[in-house]
Amino acid sequence: MIDDVSLKILKILQDKARIPNVEVARQVGMAPSAVLERIRKLERSGFIDGYEVRLNPERFGKSQVAFIQIRTNGETEENSLVDTLMAFPEVQEIHYVAGYDGYLLKVRETDTRALGRFIRKKIAPLKGVAYTETTVVMNTFKETARIPIEPQDPNRSTINLK
Repeated sequence: MIDDVSLKILKILQDKARIPNVEVARQVGMAPSAVLERIRKLERSGFIDGYEVRLNPERFGKSQVAFIQIRTNGETEENSLVDTLMAFPEVQEIHYVAGYDGYLLKVRETDTRALGRFIRKKIAPLKGVAYTETTVVMNTFKETARIPIEPQDPNRSTINLK
């Protein structure tokens, strides 16, 4: 069962994944070995998918963000198209969306010229792509993959750590 202590550990790790285990233990008032065991349980049970470093896209010349809607025409298997899209390093996110038969991609490129080439040369020719519609991001004010974590509501059922 996930309790408020485990939720606090998740908040701490989400804020700073490289924080030493001893510091996490100090913040939650537990022994480091007990905290480490909780973290391992959270990993095994799927509450923690992994750890990654956030790089500054501008330092790598990838500051242009765009969202590309892909409308499909049914000419290819969904898994085949998705697998192909997943292989492109420019594609950061792929979502199957309601409202039309297709996908919404978040893409990073160097500039609009490179973005146009990416769409024309890599996305548009794919089997199953009927058309694309692109929204170019002018400025980003917030970008995160963090999940809001709140203390457990006593009236809500508990979450099992399996």
